[in-house]
Amino acid sequence: MLNYTNTNRLFITLLFFSICLDVVYEISASVYLSLYLLYSALFFYGMFKIDANFFIDSVCSKIDNKKICAISFDDGPSHHTLEILKILKKKEIKAAFFCIGKQITTRESVFQQIHQQGHLIGNHSFSHHLLFDFFSSKTMLNDLQRMDSVMANLIGLQPKLFRPPFGVTNPWLNKAIKKGNYISIGWNIRSMDTVINDENKLLNKVMKSLRPGAIYLFHDTNKTTLAILPEFIEQVIANGYRIERLDRMLNLPAYK
Repeated sequence: MLNYTNTNRLFITLLFFSICLDVVYEISASVYLSLYLLYSALFFYGMFKIDANFFIDSVCSKIDNKKICAISFDDGPSHHTLEILKILKKKEIKAAFFCIGKQITTRESVFQQIHQQGHLIGNHSFSHHLLFDFFSSKTMLNDLQRMDSVMANLIGLQPKLFRPPFGVTNPWLNKAIKKGNYISIGWNIRSMDTVINDENKLLNKVMKSLRPGAIYLFHDTNKTTLAILPEFIEQVIANGYRIERLDRMLNLPAYK
């Protein structure tokens, strides 16, 4: 399995042999450049592809043939969250909301309604800072724990499940997750609702991707998602699927 540890071992070995060959045969500098570029490519591949589990073991789906799937929303609570909650309540669906701590502080009552209606709440950092992935592991952990504190003060629970901001992972985040005792949660169907504004295109995209054990990534900050949600749920059910709360589908603890 290709991961950060194995990749480092491989490239250290390749570098050692390259140096040995260089001493004997004076190999071209392009060999070292090629090693550097290949290592960098693998590093960035691991950062931006969460289901590769390159740096962090992230749960991105349920390996099962049963027709079940889970819906998750990132980046809220937002001004669309209440409407999304109304739809989920009407359809009797439980979803997962990976919330941003600073968003909670501006919409505390909305956040409490998410919990009161029985939805899962996960940690999506406090700041969701644009430079989050450049933070030290200590700063990352402090950010995650700040979100925990906000949540605990409002509903008395601390999240066990964490979704990396932007879906980006790296060695520093891996250290923070382990120290904070979180479980990293990814997805295997990214709706792209932050860039697809056409309702029909968005609905067609997510329905074409439907598969057993799927974890859907939506954003409750997006009005297009709000618009297609009722029809999406109806079509998923019409296809013989059951929508389960993410932690129950994956059989994982929701809270610490």
